[in-house]
Amino acid sequence: FAEAFNKTLCNLLKKVVAKSKRDWHERIGEALWAFRTTVRTPTQATPYALVYGVEAVLPLEQQIPSLRIVIQEGLTEKENAQIRL
Repeated sequence: FAEAFNKTLCNLLKKVVAKSKRDWHERIGEALWAFRTTVRTPTQATPYALVYGVEAVLPLEQQIPSLRIVIQEGLTEKENAQIRL
């Protein structure tokens, strides 16, 4: 599995790193995020979901809380509605 992951990570970095290839260390987080949140065909799930049992909450989604976040944070329906407006 490690060899397959390394190959995939290298391919992702090739796509996001600038031509100089000196900023790879700044872009590795983006590449790992893309790998962890992309659905895999054989499992029909993301690696994150397989490990943690829930889908990853993306930064954009944090602005509009999902039901899971509402329950975790203990928000009431009124507070949740207010946040969504």
